[in-house]
Amino acid sequence: MFAVIRTGGKQYRVQPGDVVKIEKIEGETGSTVTLTDVLMTGEGSDLKIGAPVIESASVTAEILGQDRLKKIIVFKKRRRQNSRRKNGHRQHTTVLRIKDINLG
Repeated sequence: MFAVIRTGGKQYRVQPGDVVKIEKIEGETGSTVTLTDVLMTGEGSDLKIGAPVIESASVTAEILGQDRLKKIIVFKKRRRQNSRRKNGHRQHTTVLRIKDINLG
């Protein structure tokens, strides 16, 4: 069984036991979080598609930790102006282990 969830403006295809990195959500390590924006669930040819979400479905996950992604370099240059700007950015993420998919 899998589910497609929406969090942080992105969509993730998850199954029980998967470990995913999503945009930062509040919570302590070891606590349980419930994600209610389930767009699609299914197994094989048995699919259930929401419009836009499946009302009674939810995904339960355990927070494994709060992390940061690799640094990306943001470099802006305006040619012939001797104008350059260099910044770095590290995005905050939350690492989740998917426990269960509830269809309600």
